[in-house]
Amino acid sequence: MTTLSLCNPAPYERAMALEGVQLLEHLRTPALTVSNGQVSFANAAAKALLGAHIAGQDVRIAIRDPDAVAVIMSDTGGTANVSGLSVGGSEWEIDVFVLGNDERLISLYDLSVQVSVARAHADFVANASHELRTPLAAVFGYVETLLDTRAGGDEATREKFLKTIRHEAQRMQALVEDLMSLSRIEAIKHEVPSDTVDMVVVARETAGEFRDGTEIRVEANCDSAEISGDRGQLAQVLRNLMDNGRKYGKAGGPVTVTLEATATGWLLVAVRDEGPGIAPEHLPRLTERFYRADTSRSRAAGGTGLGLSIVKHIVERHRGRFDIASRPGKGTTASMMLPLRKN
Repeated sequence: MTTLSLCNPAPYERAMALEGVQLLEHLRTPALTVSNGQVSFANAAAKALLGAHIAGQDVRIAIRDPDAVAVIMSDTGGTANVSGLSVGGSEWEIDVFVLGNDERLISLYDLSVQVSVARAHADFVANASHELRTPLAAVFGYVETLLDTRAGGDEATREKFLKTIRHEAQRMQALVEDLMSLSRIEAIKHEVPSDTVDMVVVARETAGEFRDGTEIRVEANCDSAEISGDRGQLAQVLRNLMDNGRKYGKAGGPVTVTLEATATGWLLVAVRDEGPGIAPEHLPRLTERFYRADTSRSRAAGGTGLGLSIVKHIVERHRGRFDIASRPGKGTTASMMLPLRKN
């Protein structure tokens, strides 16, 4: 067995360097060392990110970013942000530590999720502000007109303006309620619901809430379909989907709700209308917050642009899958697969 002596520092330093390289190899964080501008070592995570060929490569070719290269080649090290290092739109932070005159240790940290969340939050706030600003502007405009004695003295005009104010106030109320609902759902999205819920019963009760003349049919291949869930949230899902079928389907209905328990342990719930349908390019984005396939029609019908986003979040909390299928002129079907409760 070889004993390292501090009186002979060269073998000791080589051994310490070898041990450091072995430690870097086990890191999940991409890490590499640079000697004289060349990549002298790259751990498995770095090779997976930048390619196995980077070992021995000029660092300016391995990392094609002027700001990052400038930090790497500097005498003090530091950090730099790089975009698109792995895939388009990704965001990375490069941390450079100077080991010696020509030696650098480089660590790479993926900030893509944090940046994406921050961007989504900013977009959400901007969209919510825009959605509230529009009805608020209408309310202020009509109120100011009513305060004008000339307009206020005309009873027909006054009644028309008051109805518009009420409509816009109802839009704001619906938006605030949906925002609060979405916030509550996201706060408990990781909590798996455990109550026993009979979806056949919930579907029939929810359909009975609509008394505006729209025909809502409930068809099931079983008398009972029990799942582990949150009854209030599942009723909210069905209410939203039925309401969408009523608003955007054929005037007067019908809207058909089918429940099919499968032998594989899943429950298929589908809500189908016979409306004009939705163009294919809109389908992938329908569950995005505030996205509307037909903005003017949605707002006229009282939609907030959050309904399907709420539906998707609830279905995912119940460990299910949600999908929307539609063809122009052939109607729309919104469906979800939920795991049946095991007895």
